[in-house]
Amino acid sequence: MQAMILAAGRGERMRPLTDHTPKPLLDVGGQPLIVWHIRRLAAAGFRDIVINHAWLGEQIEAALGDGSRYGVRLAYSREGTALETAGGIATALPLLGAAPFLVVNGDVLTDVDFAALRPTLAALDGERHLAHLLLVANPPHHPGGDFGLLTDGRLSANAADGIGLTFSGIGLYHPALFAATPAHQPAKLAPLLRVAMARGQVSGARHDGLWLDVGTVERLAEADAIAKGWPPA
Repeated sequence: MQAMILAAGRGERMRPLTDHTPKPLLDVGGQPLIVWHIRRLAAAGFRDIVINHAWLGEQIEAALGDGSRYGVRLAYSREGTALETAGGIATALPLLGAAPFLVVNGDVLTDVDFAALRPTLAALDGERHLAHLLLVANPPHHPGGDFGLLTDGRLSANAADGIGLTFSGIGLYHPALFAATPAHQPAKLAPLLRVAMARGQVSGARHDGLWLDVGTVERLAEADAIAKGWPPA
């Protein structure tokens, strides 16, 4: 099973730290933020990982190499300029293959059990079931939430339906979701998901463990403090 880590963002809110260092390589608990994902994915059995990058991407490749030191195989999807989430995934599809895959934002810190997602990932059929998203309680910086979790496990594009929650940036996708999304062109993920949700093709689950959007200097310091108390993944 394949996984993808999204690492192409500029990290504007993290400047000046990201002026010379890509956000995924910022230190969190003694290692780059992206390495927490790589180690946890490896431990969950995801051995083939695609990383997209744009801003200072050559630093990411130089720091991580082929992934052998982490027990994985890394492939890189290079973007001249960031293509947004759907555009980045569509561009990376030749590296991801024809089977469903897991995607995680490179700028979150989480204790999600990736291994537990494998059965759901395998069940995505490309027709009735295109995606499965992990959601979290709405954080203070995003009180309105993104989607509504319904009682049958499906997701609604309206956060007022069911239980309104925030998308964690961790999702399982069938390549068919991106069939009409051109490669090498910017495209947002949310519109694709909303269309699929209206057709009942997207499920979701709530994650109540650790999840932190490392999007500001203050939250980077919070992530660093949390990670220093963890054993290596």
